[in-house]
Amino acid sequence: VEILRRHDAGATFFFGVGPDLTGRVALRVLGQGNISDYGFGSLFYGTLLPPPDIGRRAGEVMRRVRDAGFETGLHAWAPVRWQARAAGAAAAWTEAEMQRAVDRYAEILGEPPRVHAAAGWQTSAHALRMTQRLAFDYASDGRGTHPHLPVWRGELIHAPQFPTTLPTLPELLAQDGVSPANVAAHLLERTVAPPAAGHVFTLRAGLEGRRLAPVLDQLLVGWKAQGYALVPVRTLRDAVEPLA
Repeated sequence: VEILRRHDAGATFFFGVGPDLTGRVALRVLGQGNISDYGFGSLFYGTLLPPPDIGRRAGEVMRRVRDAGFETGLHAWAPVRWQARAAGAAAAWTEAEMQRAVDRYAEILGEPPRVHAAAGWQTSAHALRMTQRLAFDYASDGRGTHPHLPVWRGELIHAPQFPTTLPTLPELLAQDGVSPANVAAHLLERTVAPPAAGHVFTLRAGLEGRRLAPVLDQLLVGWKAQGYALVPVRTLRDAVEPLA
């Protein structure tokens, strides 16, 4: 929020609202690595603590983001679990998971979410139907090049999608020759010619807002110099012709 305000930039914040299972997944991947870096030092004694509840621990932060004038929306109940299971999950699991997330979001922020962004860009026909059933104004559930209405086997979903159009900083940093010192320049090269419907860039507040904060500063300065307006996703939604 502080960085965005400094650049007079808008954004849409999508919140996870349930259990944070990140540490458990990292533990499986790391195996015998240095798990103490992930706050699970107690595991050396054979104890696995319950995952922290994002909504209970960070609800006040979410409300401050909204009160600062930023658009907020729903990411997932348990983002890590959604990312792992959503694409192949049954309708009942998908519907229960999304309704649970909507209810918790409303509990935290006092009103139901109006927008949705699927964790890890993982979705399914069941999840897309739920974006319509839950009356989201729009969603940003996938990756692509332009806004669209999803169609599944001839079934039109009346919840417009505004996909992520640009690579994330971690994806770029995984490429040979790209480092925090030059990653902003690599991304700015991709945005020299603006598309008609604009770009959607996805970032993680805990990464670009902290360790990569200088890179985010460079990007915001660079995009303004390229003539972009730095706006929440809703502004893109309001700017296009009606999709339904």
